[in-house]
Amino acid sequence: MSGVFGSVRARATLGATLVVAVALAAAGAALVLSLRSNLIGEAGTQAERSARAVAAELAAGTDHDALSGLDGDDRPVQIVDEDGRLVAATQDLERISGTTTSDVRPRPADPQRDDDDDDDDDDDSDGGRNSGESLEPGEIGQEVTFTNGSATIDGDTEDYRYAAVDVETPQGERLTVHAGGPLAAEHSAVRTARTAMLIGVPLLSGLVAGVTWLVTGRALRPVAGIRREMAAITASEDLTRRVPEPDTHDEIARLARTTNETLAALEAAVERQRRFVADASHELRSPIASLRTQLEVAAAHPGLLDLDGAVEDTVRLQHLAADLLLLARLDAGERPSDTRVDLAALAREEAGARTGVVVPETEPAEVAGSRGQLARVLTNLLDNGRRHARETVTVTVRRDGAWAVLGVADDGEGVPEGDRERIFERFVRLDAARSRDDGGAGLGLAIARDVAARHGGTLTVGEAPAGGALFELRLPLAGEA
Repeated sequence: MSGVFGSVRARATLGATLVVAVALAAAGAALVLSLRSNLIGEAGTQAERSARAVAAELAAGTDHDALSGLDGDDRPVQIVDEDGRLVAATQDLERISGTTTSDVRPRPADPQRDDDDDDDDDDDSDGGRNSGESLEPGEIGQEVTFTNGSATIDGDTEDYRYAAVDVETPQGERLTVHAGGPLAAEHSAVRTARTAMLIGVPLLSGLVAGVTWLVTGRALRPVAGIRREMAAITASEDLTRRVPEPDTHDEIARLARTTNETLAALEAAVERQRRFVADASHELRSPIASLRTQLEVAAAHPGLLDLDGAVEDTVRLQHLAADLLLLARLDAGERPSDTRVDLAALAREEAGARTGVVVPETEPAEVAGSRGQLARVLTNLLDNGRRHARETVTVTVRRDGAWAVLGVADDGEGVPEGDRERIFERFVRLDAARSRDDGGAGLGLAIARDVAARHGGTLTVGEAPAGGALFELRLPLAGEA
């Protein structure tokens, strides 16, 4: 059960069905209550109309036995005096409830009781309804009191809405007329509406559930295809495969495109990592093999030991290991520190240890980052410039809006336009610098660009004014990043 309702399709269907069912039930209940209220009000209106018709006859002085509202009417009518004694009632009335008295036939007056009532003037109780409304002889009261009850007329029992109206006869007798309006229509309509709700709400809810199930199934069908293909890619470890993209413009299509973009980026990252490992192994093999050969020769013939060559190979290994470690940290997302570094001062410091490097006077340009990593960038750029320069390498630092721009230009052959992006790839050396003795392992520029990116900047190469290569490092000024 948890597996069924754990799916998006099942939850969407269940949620839509519940919302519709609750809405239908609430609307049906409101409709039934409104219908019942209107029909009860209509029955009350009919009852009041009948009560006022009888009261009008009484106000005109008509005798109780001659009232038209009591002759052969299928609606119950009672006329009660101030003492709650039934004065007159519908002829065929057999039983009544809901009014001030349950009598259906008038009772003769009790003289003893009348005497007691005359002596007790302080007793305001009328044994029945007492509206408190002051009336003149021949006047009908404006106040109406409504109650619910039932009555049996000529063997038929029904529920009624009673209206009670006071009237003062011309003889000064205060009477109350109770007349009933039938509630059969109200009961029938409410029963019909309730039955329709009991049948209609489940049917409509089932229809909504079915439609929602079909619609969500159709909408989520591409998701199932994406999931199956992703499972197959995971099982096969084949990152060249792609998930199917539906020919739509909805969220699922965008999800499929994003998934394929992620797979492409993952494939590229894995391929780059594979090439990195292969190239690193190749680069490490040469100095290790050379160093091992020298040590083996030295072990057999101590006098033939090339100590300078062994030291040189060891230094190369050390530099390569340091480069690989720095690249690994950069790939792992290591964030630089927030130390403030003056690029102009750093350029003068790094250039001072080298010949043929010129640093014109420039204004300070502070950036936030790792001093060691930024020094490594400048060192790599200066080493690259010295390898390719004929005579001079020029280092400039300037401000450009919110950016600090450090330029390293040489007067060498420059970089062909088609190779200006390729030289930043790892282990790439152009034909003119293929010698490991002159060109290194091909990691310097890749490290420099990665460090620049980690500091929120860029590293590009163009043509220098002297015709050589111009490397520009752009970093956000401290406080502007």
